[in-house]
Amino acid sequence: MIKILFICHGNICRSPMAEFVMKDMVKKQGLAEQFYIASAATSTEEIGNPVHYGTRNKLAQLGISTAGKYAVRMERRDYKEYDYIVGMDQWNYKNMMRIVGKDPDKKIRLLLDYTDHPRDVADPWYTGDFEKTYEDVSNGCEGLLEYIKRKELKGTE
Repeated sequence: MIKILFICHGNICRSPMAEFVMKDMVKKQGLAEQFYIASAATSTEEIGNPVHYGTRNKLAQLGISTAGKYAVRMERRDYKEYDYIVGMDQWNYKNMMRIVGKDPDKKIRLLLDYTDHPRDVADPWYTGDFEKTYEDVSNGCEGLLEYIKRKELKGTE
């Protein structure tokens, strides 16, 4: 089982978008049973809150539900639990490192590092542009999934 944890500041916009987009991708490729995918926050500001309506609405347009998801905080123990811990921007990366202390297994990366255009994922909390965020998240999830398939799922397709 390959375990992925997506991280953003509050776990209401970008990281749950990545969680549910990736779940949808692996399901459509018949790989869902080989993955455990979740998301969390680096802050405590939104803990217990549902996914932001902008993310819910964007994903609903694509037939993807976020029902039952409430913001949770990343914990130090997540480092041992997950194979990939994927942040949305440099600020998340710094906070993730602060939470886990160090990254000896090189598990912590940014989502768009898995694309040909590494950069921060657009934050709709500030931009209001959930479409742009979805484009970034979708591209990053595609790149991450291809990376995992090359590295860990050889011959399972």
